[in-house]
Order: sequence, then C-alpha cells, then structure tokens
Amino acid sequence: MADCVVDTNVVSYLFRGDTRADPYREFLAGKRLAISFMTVAELRSWALIRNWGAQRRTRLDWELRRFSIRYADDSLCEAWATIISNGDRMGRQITAADGWIAAPAWLDNIPLVTHNRRHFKAINELQIISFENRLDLIRNHRPFVSLRT
Repeated sequence: MADCVVDTNVVSYLFRGDTRADPYREFLAGKRLAISFMTVAELRSWALIRNWGAQRRTRLDWELRRFSIRYADDSLCEAWATIISNGDRMGRQITAADGWIAAPAWLDNIPLVTHNRRHFKAINELQIISFENRLDLIRNHRPFVSLRT
C-alpha cells in the first residue's frame, strides 16, 4: 500500500523541475507513492494539447513508473460517489476530476499531497499535505497538514 497519493500538479512540478517541487521532492523521498488514473489522464491530455514530441512523452511514461496507479474499481467508484455527493449536500461542488484524485487517499486513509488544497478542503476525513503557502513552510519548517474528521 502507498504512503500517500500525489495530486497532478505536484507530479507536474516534479516532472518539469519546477522550483515549487523542491519541498515536495524532499517530503516524498523514500515514500511509496500512488497517483489516481485521473492524474495519468490529465498529464496525457496536457501532452496532447501542448503537442509534446515522442521523446518527451516517453520521458513522462518513464517518470510515471515511480508511482503505483490506482484504477477505478467498485470500491473506488463508491468512494468517488461518496465524496461528490457529500460535497453537493454541503453546497460545495467538487469536480469529477478532483473527486477521482482524492478518492484513493480518502479510501485508504492516507494523505493527499497537493499544491491546490482549496480544491479538496470540502472533503471530510481527507488528510491533506501541502507546501502551497511558503510562509507556513518558512515559519513552521513543515507543510500545511489537515487531518479532517
């Protein structure tokens, strides 16, 4: 089982060598990492939209091997449905894509590592880890951690 699920934006930062990846790279080192099938779909669509060449797409495929990929099965579909319906009941719409990204973390009760915590803050019982606010990191020397119950 993975130690955490990594959101698309963090995977993208790591792939591109973006400076926003630095604190995530350190945090994720030595951990067993998972991504949702939705993250794979988003990254592949970005490659097509931006007309990446074969070499860059091959490099993406190689980088994705670092992660176990959680594909939709019945339990993940049930988790997604619960996340989406709970958001609707609370008047906080959660996009289908964000629901699929959060579902493996929510289902396995492991943290979701994201740089867009606002996309997931309405999901009850989802652990969120984010270095989105660098002031939190500088002041506290640790990431934002939300243990929603």
